[in-house]
Parts: sequence; structure tokens; C-alpha cells
Amino acid sequence: MSTAPESDTAGDPFVSALQDLERRHLRRSLRVVETACDATVSIDGRRVILMASNNYLGLATHPAVIAAAVEAVERFGTGAGASRLISGTQGPHVELERELARFKNCDAALCFGSGYLANLGLIPALAKPGDLILADRLCHASLIDGCRLSGAALRVFRHNDVAQVARLLARGGTRRRALVVTEGIFSMDGDAAPLGELAKATQAHGARLLVDDAHGTGVMGGQGRGTAEWLGLEPGSLIQMGTLSKALGASGAYVVGSFPLIDYLVNTARSFIYSTALPPAMAAAARAALGVVRAEPERRARLWTNRRYLHDGLKAAGFRMTDTVSPILPVLVGDPDKAVTAGRRLLDMGIFAPAIRPPTVPQGTSRLRLTVTSEHRTDDLDHVLAAFVQVGQELGLTP
Repeated sequence: MSTAPESDTAGDPFVSALQDLERRHLRRSLRVVETACDATVSIDGRRVILMASNNYLGLATHPAVIAAAVEAVERFGTGAGASRLISGTQGPHVELERELARFKNCDAALCFGSGYLANLGLIPALAKPGDLILADRLCHASLIDGCRLSGAALRVFRHNDVAQVARLLARGGTRRRALVVTEGIFSMDGDAAPLGELAKATQAHGARLLVDDAHGTGVMGGQGRGTAEWLGLEPGSLIQMGTLSKALGASGAYVVGSFPLIDYLVNTARSFIYSTALPPAMAAAARAALGVVRAEPERRARLWTNRRYLHDGLKAAGFRMTDTVSPILPVLVGDPDKAVTAGRRLLDMGIFAPAIRPPTVPQGTSRLRLTVTSEHRTDDLDHVLAAFVQVGQELGLTP
């Protein structure tokens, strides 16, 4: 990446802001991955073990998923050409939404270009100025931005604190609508929301419950239907959104629910109405991925075997971790400089696990966020564990 001569940047407010980020060890930069997203990738011409991908089931490189995308490109081209309400709705979109509704045991589904777009459109459609939104303090940035965009009164509750939610709902009164927003599996901590208790609290106060299940889809539950299935909840007790870009290995996002809800979103979700449709090849790829989730449960079984192996090894080595219940395995470091140093040392040792720092996570909780997949081999995980033990001893991360 080229930089301008120093004389051209003197006094530039962007340069000053970047220097401030650098001083606080919070400046980020892009790193090019030269191969497909898999258990191992090439970075700077060197093969490394990828421990930072959300491609949980390896479907981004599954032959059936690739073939579906290629076939759709050959038939429909590379882009949808317009928003869905103009001329952008094509066969792959309709077929994917039908399969998503069936997969999630809901009436209907609606697809968006990304999870961020879905949340920016969904939340302002559900909550208006004068309404009340309660959001978990660890919610993804897209959820918080959607809450703010709605114009509703926003209150942030302590992580997974159902009692506080109930108190805030009771205090909010009955004359305004209320929406409770959470994640199914929290993306940075890997723990789960208490959806059953939250559903009871929202129903008792006439509120709605919205769950972002981006990291639960394809992973959690006996059939991989997500966190609600894992916890034994009826789909009708909440509104669910999720992404097509993680376990399903494609791109885009979805919302599932009742027929009236989906029809309402078609008419009111601005990020749906005013965005070009999801590329048909991505819709076809995601539909094929849903077929693989059903047809190859052994992938999910391998994922959980790998998850247990790596989690137990890290705990046995003395690393401080979150209360994760998922394939997201955060190793807590605390200091951002130390987290960056640990990430660099691991990359030197052939493992790509970059540091996660504020504002992505709260101050004082910088970490290395590992994500295990079904495609990691046991010898990959053994190498990861050995490298972590060495780096942990070097930096004082373990006893």
C-alpha cells in the first residue's frame, strides 16, 4: 500500500487519527490471503493454518456449493442488475428463501445483501421513534447501528442479564412497543444468549425478541438449524436473522418469520428496498450449502470433535478463556499490544490468528479469537496447541 510524501500529509487529520490509533496499538491493516478460505491458506507465499475464519463446515470450497454458483453464473450472469422490487428478483432468490423457511421451520424468509444490511433494514422496520429497544451490551455493531438508526429509545442491558431485561421492560410501560435484541451465539465471546428466558420475559411484557443467529446457523442444534433449535425453542417465539456467509460458505443474509412479517419487510426494510439484489450465484450457492448441511451431518460432527479437542487443550495449558459453548474459542489477553505481539508470533510459527482489540471488544479484553472448523486435521490442531503453549509462556499468558 503506497503512502503520500510526509510533506503532503503534515497536519492531515486522518494521519493524526491514524497515529493516535498506532500509539494505542489499535491501528489495523489489511492482510491479503492468496488462496481460497480453507483450513490452511497462503499468506505472503507461505502456507499457514487459518484459525480466524467463520467457514465452520468448510462449505466455501465444497464442490457442490461451487458447482451451484458456477451454474448460476452461466445462466443468470454475475449480478442481479437491480433491487428486488424493480427487476432483481430471480429464480435463485425465490428458491433459496423457500429452502431457508423450510430449514428454520418458519413460514417465509427474505434475503439481504449482507448481515449488516439485514440488521440496518430489519430493526428500523420493527421499532420506530417512541418505541423502546433493549440490546445486549455485547451485540454486534450492525445490531447497535440498526437500533440507533430506528430512532427508538435505546437501552443497553448487561450481557445475558434477563432480570435486568424484565425490569427495563416493566419500567418502559405498556403504551409503547418494545423490542429486545440479542445474538444467538455471540461472535466475540462464543457464548449463547439465554433465549428461553428472554422469550418468556418478552412475552410477559408484550415485547418482541430479535435474535441474530449468524454464528448459530448450520452449527448449533441437532440439525444445524441454529441456537433456537439447540435450546429447544419454537421458531414462532422470536424473530430470527442470520447470515449465509459463515457456516453456509456463501454471502448475504436472511430473516425468517411469519408470512405477514416477511411481506411487511419487503415493503418497509430500506436496505432491502434500495439495494441491488444478492448476486444469483450467491443465492444458488447458499441453497446448495443448505442441502449439504442436511446430507452431510458428519461435517458438523467433525466440527464439534475438533472444537472439544482444541478447547480442552487450551484450557489444560492454562489459558484464560470465555464461557464459550461454540466453535468460537477466544483466548483472553487483555492488553492490546500484547495481543498484537502474540498474533505476530503465532503467524511466524505458521498460524493465522490475528488479535481482536477495542472497539470490537470492550476495553481490557483484547484477545486471540480462534475459530475451529470441520476441515482442520488433528495434526493442525496439535501444531496450534504447541505454538500457543510456547507463545503463552513467552508473554506470560499462562501460569
